[in-house]
Amino acid sequence: MSPTAIFNPASTPAAAIAGLFLLVLAVTGAIFVVVAGLLVYAVVRFRRVDDATAEPAQVYGSNQVELAWTVVPMLIVVVLFLATARVITRVQRTDRPDEAVQVVAVGHQFWWEYRYPGLNVVTANELHVPVSDSRHETPTFITLLSADTDHSFWIPRLAGKTDLIPNKVNSMWIEPERPGLYLGQCAKYCGTQHAKMLLRVYVDTREDFDRWVKQQEKPSESSPTTAAGKLVFERTACINCHSVSGTVGDGRFGPDLTHMMSRDTLGSGALSNSPQGLRAWIKSPDQFKPGVLMPAMNLNDADLDQLVAYLTTLK
Repeated sequence: MSPTAIFNPASTPAAAIAGLFLLVLAVTGAIFVVVAGLLVYAVVRFRRVDDATAEPAQVYGSNQVELAWTVVPMLIVVVLFLATARVITRVQRTDRPDEAVQVVAVGHQFWWEYRYPGLNVVTANELHVPVSDSRHETPTFITLLSADTDHSFWIPRLAGKTDLIPNKVNSMWIEPERPGLYLGQCAKYCGTQHAKMLLRVYVDTREDFDRWVKQQEKPSESSPTTAAGKLVFERTACINCHSVSGTVGDGRFGPDLTHMMSRDTLGSGALSNSPQGLRAWIKSPDQFKPGVLMPAMNLNDADLDQLVAYLTTLK
């Protein structure tokens, strides 16, 4: 089954939305069958006869029929309204358990920034959250902001779409029931590389999530063998956009690179994260993501090799 299948929900909000969808589909499907059936019956039952001059029987109103086609649609609308209102109320949950995880998601052209205010963690493009179960409910509440234009945060198996709009704060929550990787997409056109603004949500066991947090809280480590690469990073335009803890780099226009090698992809899913992929990305990001706002650094091969050797230590 597709990793973005809406009919295979793995989170409380997504399950509520899928249940409502199936209810509406069943009701509207039943209406279609009844109407289509009556239409077919009328076509067959009252088809043209040989005597085209004969006048069909005339029927002048029926209180029972008129009452039925007035009351039944009203009841259907009321049922669907109440069911929808119930799901909206549930999806827009505001009470936050003490164990809930708080995340701030910021949409950029064309990548995602994630900040965990209570955990002192900043990362990019890959969201990590703990799994939740009935014995230990651990929902994740996500505050949605935009740094530039409109975006839309959508992980089909975890929750519905919620827009990120400049100068407006939106929010949503997820409560994943099973560990695993869940994929999503920016669902609102936001520019040239909208299609490659992918979402990757890693649902970890509580132990794995705590271990990931501890690893992300650590500052970057320096090594004498990569000092030359660190110097290249600090002396080029890299620091204008990127941040690495423990260095002079404190840019905010691009992803935080302090633990970049702990991520599986580069460029918000544009290519796999490996030394070879990283070298190719730095050399020509536009090759993998045309229209990306990161420029080619035009480094010579020696500086590029040293920079890649340094960045690959940021785990």
